[in-house]
Amino acid sequence: QLQLVESGGGLVQPGGSLRLSCAASGFSLNYYGICWFRQAPGKEREGVSCISHSGLRVNYADSVLGRFSISRDNAKNTVYLQMNSLKPEDTAVYYCAAKLLGGDQYYANYDYWGQGTQVTVSS
Repeated sequence: QLQLVESGGGLVQPGGSLRLSCAASGFSLNYYGICWFRQAPGKEREGVSCISHSGLRVNYADSVLGRFSISRDNAKNTVYLQMNSLKPEDTAVYYCAAKLLGGDQYYANYDYWGQGTQVTVSS
């Protein structure tokens, strides 16, 4: 079965850190650009960060710039989102999406989506 699986979410206090993983099952991520999105209750989905298929280009939403870091390990078929200095407003379900030969920008359509992982930042 071809799918993306996110993991690493959980409950963390403000100022804490989490590392999310986006692992591919049934296919190789090597040629896919990956973006992380998040959706908080009652809000629209927003883009958080993207990494190109080459890994050479990345981008971040202004709201997470300087706190989040995206990276990929093709040997492990996984993309990571390191989240530091977390704030309550980072609380959301986080999703990863894959686009064949994708760059570091957002697209209207993606080839694969994960099921999401909940991140809750609260004291």
